[in-house]
Amino acid sequence: MKTQSGIKGIWQGTILVAVSLFAGLTQAAGLLTPSDGSLPALEIRNHQVDVVIEDGYAITTVEQVFVNPHALDLEAQYSFPVPAHGTVVELTVWIDGQPVTGEVLERKKAQQLYEEEKAAGRDAGITEKDSYKTFETRVSPVRAGQDTRVRLVYLQPAEVDTGIGRYVYPLEEGGVDEAKLAFWTANDQVTGQFSFDLRIKSAYPVEAVRLPDQPQAIIQPKADGEWSVHLANRAPATGDLTSQEIQEDLSVATQIPTAANASVFTLDRDLVVYWRHKAGLPGSVDLVTHKLAGSQRGTFMMVVTPGDDLKPIQEGKDWVFVVDVSGSMQDKYATLVDGVQRALQKMRTEDRFRIVLFNSHSWELTSGFVSATPEMVTHYSNALLGIDPNHSTNMYAGLDQGLKSLEADRTSALVLVTDGVANVGEIRQRRFIELINKKDIRLFTFVLGNSANRPLLEMLARESNGFAVNVSNSDDIVGQLLAAASKVTHEALHGVKIEIGGIKTADLTPGKIGSLYRGQQLVVFGHYWGEGMADVRLTGRISGVDKFYQTRFSFPAVATENPEIERLWAYARVEEALQEINDFGEDADLKQVIVDLGIEYGLVTDYTAMVVVRDEVFDARGIKRNNRARLAVEQAAQQQRAQRPVVSRRVDSQQPMYSSSRARHSSG
Repeated sequence: MKTQSGIKGIWQGTILVAVSLFAGLTQAAGLLTPSDGSLPALEIRNHQVDVVIEDGYAITTVEQVFVNPHALDLEAQYSFPVPAHGTVVELTVWIDGQPVTGEVLERKKAQQLYEEEKAAGRDAGITEKDSYKTFETRVSPVRAGQDTRVRLVYLQPAEVDTGIGRYVYPLEEGGVDEAKLAFWTANDQVTGQFSFDLRIKSAYPVEAVRLPDQPQAIIQPKADGEWSVHLANRAPATGDLTSQEIQEDLSVATQIPTAANASVFTLDRDLVVYWRHKAGLPGSVDLVTHKLAGSQRGTFMMVVTPGDDLKPIQEGKDWVFVVDVSGSMQDKYATLVDGVQRALQKMRTEDRFRIVLFNSHSWELTSGFVSATPEMVTHYSNALLGIDPNHSTNMYAGLDQGLKSLEADRTSALVLVTDGVANVGEIRQRRFIELINKKDIRLFTFVLGNSANRPLLEMLARESNGFAVNVSNSDDIVGQLLAAASKVTHEALHGVKIEIGGIKTADLTPGKIGSLYRGQQLVVFGHYWGEGMADVRLTGRISGVDKFYQTRFSFPAVATENPEIERLWAYARVEEALQEINDFGEDADLKQVIVDLGIEYGLVTDYTAMVVVRDEVFDARGIKRNNRARLAVEQAAQQQRAQRPVVSRRVDSQQPMYSSSRARHSSG
């Protein structure tokens, strides 16, 4: 990224905003059955989700009961979208009434073990990751006329942007895998009990929590910083269901309510939960650590929430909308056009816009830049509505044309609206990197829809020192665009670096931070040795002028409340290795790094899988129960945290890194 001077100079490069939309043929999470009807379908009797958001990360536990109403034993294959930066850390299958927890092996070894046990008719399960698209869990056998109970747990960071936190339980797959759509159909109906329970525990006061499009959800404040969300398809005769009652329901699957007192729930729409912090909270540094007594090395997660000292940019802007009109966009095209129209209506009279369209090739709807007058906005909004999406997706051609005819002395925002799944023309990720690097640009990526090509779009953001935001179809698309506009129209801190002195640290991730925009948090994972005071310094440039922030705080000798931090660090390292593989091709050393981290820390990755077999099979195969031991430690810590009040993780209170309050969403 070139260094520019002055507010106008820092924005001489193009700012690229990408919005990735669902493909047209969406498929929900659910049990997969061959489309040719060669096998009968299984049923989802129960689906219980329990989420705890605390200390900067979310733990999602999903328990399900699969039912086989047929006269032959069957295999259950359950598919659900990969959560943003989330990894499965537990697969448990109940065998002979007892829970058996899975272990992580190199993927081919895990597949071989599962297939051998399946062929022998013995109970087994496996969870694998299909690249950026889905997690696939198979369990065999679900015996004739019986049910099988399984539990999945996954971890992911939980960041806050401009004072608003956001959690997504992903259910819409997005339908970007044509081969999968052709072969499988998904049974996404929960015929018995569905429940979704989420708890937020925040040391920073929360003033409101919202779950859009779910008016039956029960949202309750418990105490300062504690909130609960409950959603279920069952309406009991008296009072609301408690978490204990829901758990009891799962324990006696045969007694789950029938259609008389429970409605069928369809797993076809993401559940999105927002929480909003109170205004006026300070910029801050939070630290969460894990370090056992007697251990020299500990693991940490440091969350930097900047103060709002990035000033607005006053001059007019140019907007270039590069819109995917391929056949995959049909289902969401009207919503897309509505979002573009609303974005156009928010422009000022000194702003201008262009519209570029692409499917198998690219062309321009406008003739160069036009002024954002009400007449032009209406005219081109109607012209967009008249487009019939069809043909394939040549994303490279659309992006290439959108980057042309830009004026260096004006702030330019390029809004790329696509599912990110390029299937004709240039599709190599490296060539996209080369295209982006031809321009001094910043890419702002909205990844809307599960199973979109998140690695490609996040790569474009990373290479251009921009940012990527995952957006669900259940989100407010227009609100997200306006939040991005807030970042685009303010200064940014570029060339960000973090330095930690006074204590030994290593293995920091991300290795390259890039830029911080208004309202963004910086989350850094790493290892530390020993204990004691550390000097932390964050540096960068605002409008070409050097800027630094610093503070001083202590790293603890012992910390055992958050053992999950080790897995979060490991998966952040895995994602960095996968980025290199996606950019430059598969590398044996990088692949081995991912396998080693996956096995050591119990992570389902592109090269590892989690397999469940009977305890005696684990013993006979000499497979160590490392993940079972790690889960026991984590579950004990989770039980302890559940019993105590909210704990502040802020460490810079005595020497604040920022003198101003944190940024807040302009619309509330």
